[in-house]
Amino acid sequence: MTQLERLLSALHEARVDFIVVGGVAARAHGSSRLTDDLDISYGRSPANLARVVAALAPFHPYLRGAPPGLPFEWSVGTLRAGLNFTLTTTTGAIDLLGEITGGGGYEDLLPHTLTITIFGHDVQLLDLPWLVRVKRAAGRPKDLEVIAELEALQEEIDAQDG
Repeated sequence: MTQLERLLSALHEARVDFIVVGGVAARAHGSSRLTDDLDISYGRSPANLARVVAALAPFHPYLRGAPPGLPFEWSVGTLRAGLNFTLTTTTGAIDLLGEITGGGGYEDLLPHTLTITIFGHDVQLLDLPWLVRVKRAAGRPKDLEVIAELEALQEEIDAQDG
């Protein structure tokens, strides 16, 4: 099980520019679905890549699903050379998303976020309309299953505001 508090605290303390997306974002918006990992969109500036590497290094990131012993170097160079990484760590699974289908990169998503407090840290969270948008664009069965619930939550919010 992912130790969400430890991962978010490490990212926050290292001042990583990131947005919580995926299942944790859905839960924060009121979804009843559980998730096994933390999905984040992360800024790709050289300084932020260095902060991501420093934040996660103590948790020994490794490619999730890769055979044990496969050479993998956790470094700024590795992050720069790739874009999206599904990782396992000693604190659980984290997906680093340099780009999200239907949403773009960190800078594209940033205007569609809100700030919430999770475990005492202010974090950027993808807003509900854009969360639905990227889940629909991803088109995976697990994403499509949660869309109806997220749309119902949006309808409740709209009714309260209206």
